[in-house]
Amino acid sequence: MTSSEMSAIASSLLLPLGSTCGKSPSFTPPQSILVDKFRRLVVKVESSETRECTTAMFNANSRRNFLGLALGVSGLFIGSLDASGAGLPPEEKPKLCDETCEKELENVPMVTTGSGLQYKDIKVGQGPSPPIGFQVAANYVAMVPSGQIFDSSLEKGQLYIFRVGSGQVIPGLDEGILSMKVGGKRRLYIPGSLAFPKGLTSAPGRPRVAPSSPVIFDVSLEYIPGLEVDEE
Repeated sequence: MTSSEMSAIASSLLLPLGSTCGKSPSFTPPQSILVDKFRRLVVKVESSETRECTTAMFNANSRRNFLGLALGVSGLFIGSLDASGAGLPPEEKPKLCDETCEKELENVPMVTTGSGLQYKDIKVGQGPSPPIGFQVAANYVAMVPSGQIFDSSLEKGQLYIFRVGSGQVIPGLDEGILSMKVGGKRRLYIPGSLAFPKGLTSAPGRPRVAPSSPVIFDVSLEYIPGLEVDEE
């Protein structure tokens, strides 16, 4: 066997040049080595290189597995925090009638008008009542019968000003405020016929109001701008 043939045998048994374990070791056998000894030597070199490669791959895989495990555990931890956060009760929304008020309201007699509107006075005001067509400044908290809030001037942080008795609001709210006095608070139980004929669509944090369904309004009449000017 010639030297070139033995070199070809050696190169075919070693790792390819593209291996991630490094370059294949070069080996130029002397002319005097017998073929069987040469082959044993080549196998020994290949076995040694394979062990080194296996060790390197094992170490690399171990590092990757460790990082994957660490990231997985951290993901679970963060997920558990998110779940805990999601399980927290929602932030309490501002109301015109707190828990004490709700208990007291149970003993307040219900008034029913000819239109079907019902109301309970939380607090009777001492000021004047608004004439039809006058502007009024009021706070309100609007709820569905279950108590979920779908609109509120308190959340918006500003008084709601409108011309009472002029159809700018739903009929039940118009009627309920017309008989109030400045400084008063009232809970209005508005039937569907005096509420929203087309309903209101749901939104994040706001329940849907079905067409012509009953709603509840807590309102406070703060002042009547035009009437106060006339009185001065």
